[in-house]
Amino acid sequence: MKRFEIAVIPGDGIGQEVVPAAMRVLDAVAERHGGLAFTWTTFPWGCEYYLEHGEMMPADGIQTLSSFDQIFLGAVGMPRLVPDHVSLWGLLLKIRRELEQSINIRPARRLTGLPSPLRDDTPFDFVVVRENSEGEYSEIGGRIHRDKDELAIQSAVFTKKATKRAMAYAFTLAAQRRGRVTSATKSNGIYHSMPFWDDVFREVATEHPDIETESRHIDALAAMLVMKPQAFDVIVASNLFGDILTDLGGAIMGSIGVAPAANLNVERKYPSMFEPVHGSAPDIAGKGIANPLGQIWTGKLMLDFLGYHDAGERLLGAMERVLASGVKTPDLGGRHSTQEVTDAVIAALDE
Repeated sequence: MKRFEIAVIPGDGIGQEVVPAAMRVLDAVAERHGGLAFTWTTFPWGCEYYLEHGEMMPADGIQTLSSFDQIFLGAVGMPRLVPDHVSLWGLLLKIRRELEQSINIRPARRLTGLPSPLRDDTPFDFVVVRENSEGEYSEIGGRIHRDKDELAIQSAVFTKKATKRAMAYAFTLAAQRRGRVTSATKSNGIYHSMPFWDDVFREVATEHPDIETESRHIDALAAMLVMKPQAFDVIVASNLFGDILTDLGGAIMGSIGVAPAANLNVERKYPSMFEPVHGSAPDIAGKGIANPLGQIWTGKLMLDFLGYHDAGERLLGAMERVLASGVKTPDLGGRHSTQEVTDAVIAALDE
């Protein structure tokens, strides 16, 4: 029996509802798979913790998390009471950076039973590999002066090490899929960083001659994801570009509420962190109608990373059968509760 120690941070709002639901599903998957089990340890960190303690997580939080195999995160945010930059930098980004989770992956595919807003119903299935540690989200910069002379400077940082690491991961992933990598760039408008990005992409591509490659400017790429998403397999992008493209991926699937994400420490020196793309949705928190599928699909990504791909595919198949049967929460046009959808997914594991 292989048992994994998982740190759980339900966070805020609906995170406190969908995380326990997904844990139930993952325990059911483990029970059916055999030889696999999870031990869950829950931490009450987030905005409520901040309001009580003045910090999003305790000072030794990173040290505590380092001892676990993986981290299962819910939604973080309580914007009316805690500014977003406080909640983001105090928990999510702090974990990503200090545990060296340098790669973010987010899949998007046409799910059976979930209508897409796209007119064309051709199936699509792509993954965005996002550089997760630097780029446009660096902390370098500042603000000076006031009133009409106020000035803000934000510096993007691109190192060859981090850029090449993200691209190498994208090529490795493509070799396991359909063998095509698209690079998101903007070298016709961003003078230094994007030509550098293009140079590194060409260098990495020469190391993978069996993989088909292309580079597309981010504006045209965003349009192409709407017009012809089936043309893409693996997309590699900088921190900002990847962030935007993955939200678009959730939208063309039919709901950002089902979109999953993984923050990977690819060297496996520290735990990776798995989280849904959706927010804390305080307007529906506590009503029992939150959509658990994004958190459940996030669990599938964790199974994949742990090496249990078959179990992960079984879980995704159960999710799609539930959607196809019409068991959906109100955000997807259904009438079912969080618990009813969760129960249905567990039952569908045996179908």
